[in-house]
Amino acid sequence: MTLDPVTLGVVWGALQSIAVEIGTTVHRTAYSEQAREGQDFSVAVFDPAGRMVAQGPYSPGHMGAMSFAVRNALAAHPVETLRPGDAILLNDPLLGSGHLPDFFVTQPAFHAGRLVGFAVNILHHTDVGGQRPGSQGVEGIFDYFQEGLRIPPTKVWTEYAEQEGIVGIIAANTRTPDKVLGDLRAQRSALRVGELRLQELAARYGPATLQAAMDEIIARTEAGMRRAIGEIPDGVYTFEDFMDDWGPGTDPLRVAVTVTVAGDALVIDYAGSSPQTASGLNSYINYTRSYSYAAVKCLTDPFGPMNEGALRPVTVRAPEGSFLNPRPPAGGGPRAVICYRTFESVLGALAPALPARVAAAASHMANPTFGGWDRARKRRFVAYELVLSGTGARATKDGCEAMAWAFNASNIPVEAQEANQPIVIERFELIRDSGGAGTFRGGLGVRRDMRFLADEGKLTNLSDRQRFPPYGLFGGRPGRLARTVLDPGPGETLVHGKASREFAYGDVLSFQQSGAGGYGDPLARDPARVLEDVLDDYVSAEAAREAYGVVLVPVPGAGPNVGRDGAPTALRVDVEATAALRAARRA
Repeated sequence: MTLDPVTLGVVWGALQSIAVEIGTTVHRTAYSEQAREGQDFSVAVFDPAGRMVAQGPYSPGHMGAMSFAVRNALAAHPVETLRPGDAILLNDPLLGSGHLPDFFVTQPAFHAGRLVGFAVNILHHTDVGGQRPGSQGVEGIFDYFQEGLRIPPTKVWTEYAEQEGIVGIIAANTRTPDKVLGDLRAQRSALRVGELRLQELAARYGPATLQAAMDEIIARTEAGMRRAIGEIPDGVYTFEDFMDDWGPGTDPLRVAVTVTVAGDALVIDYAGSSPQTASGLNSYINYTRSYSYAAVKCLTDPFGPMNEGALRPVTVRAPEGSFLNPRPPAGGGPRAVICYRTFESVLGALAPALPARVAAAASHMANPTFGGWDRARKRRFVAYELVLSGTGARATKDGCEAMAWAFNASNIPVEAQEANQPIVIERFELIRDSGGAGTFRGGLGVRRDMRFLADEGKLTNLSDRQRFPPYGLFGGRPGRLARTVLDPGPGETLVHGKASREFAYGDVLSFQQSGAGGYGDPLARDPARVLEDVLDDYVSAEAAREAYGVVLVPVPGAGPNVGRDGAPTALRVDVEATAALRAARRA
């Protein structure tokens, strides 16, 4: 069928709108803080053959895995066995996105007895049982049976009827049944919205026209992606980076990547990466693929659709038995901490070929979970945190502050945590001098101090970049290292980035994230921008001199204006002294 451009454009806009509406419904009806506030979920629309056509503006880590998850769901429940109102749930690490808290739900949409597509979503659930509250432990995990309830592709709804026995098993295997069932039903309700909108679209244009439009969208996306890859110089590009370790007292994990560009196709190979670990810290292949796809998409065709067509020109490989493609039943609960490293390794590899498009390494996130007894509410609780910090500097811009990197999520608001959990957020601030210096500065690390008014407290820490700093590019400096501290101040105790430990009522846990890497020679940074950073308290006057070669002096006659550390706040650039200092540094 030949489609006119107007019809194709309207159908494409409708498919995008359907994906957004599914996501908005999840966002407004979810029970958990990470879904309602942190937006740790994703949605997409698929065609009748199980090919992704349109996605919502959420996490690429979910999206890259979603195509494989839908394929696996339909392999277990072939299309000819599906009926209106059926919905397939799975969270198996190998079949889905690599860990048990991610629940994929796939629902078909029929019009006049004909399958016209699928509405699909994935949501990170608060707790699915296992060894640690939050189901994301690193230490003491040797297989995924310790991490919680594993669900193969299963019809949890059959012709719109919830299967009470299956839902009861899920509720019996979580520490937070109210949140898990609330979120699961929010997923299901949102997919019902997507089903209705797909039916309306098929009724308006006819199933044949809708299918033709889906085919054309995927074909055009693939063509656009291949054109963009074709603009990269052919070659073999390599890079390596390291995870700090896979738990206290363990060795670093090497991420080695080789990116081969040949014509309009690209191969990403992680041969040489470290073997799988006897811990929770492993990334199943779908998750490794996800952030590899995302990196290529950002560098090639960032404004084009992300669907099946965008995935076809890219092949992702990792040796079986490596920590980026482990053999089941390897643990994988805390695999989220790995996503930055795979994403940034692809960026690092392609930096020589695409210097104007890449960014330096970002400040690493913290994704800890907590559990214990809430004495005020007289109940057990599980709390989930996202501490999102600075992004890497780019060829023309500084990094951003306090933003997600490599995926779309948000710092959970202070008010949401304090209203729902036995937590008081005592500090939530940017860390001065943490961003890597460069012609363009890396984003700053974030500090978030949390006082726990809970008994029997258990922390599952999940952080990184406490040993290997975020890298800079083209002369840019790395960011400052991260750290986690119990009861910061005199007598404070350092907490390992992947430790599982207890805490007491009133204890304060301080998550101090690394700064992001800089881009370009720091001595080439505009002195006026350095001054602005000092006045904004992003950079100290001492660091302005040491890192950037910029000499700042008080403004004559400005009076005793001083900041919190007693340093003057009315400053100007000493142009002559700066030029002399920079010349001496270059010499």
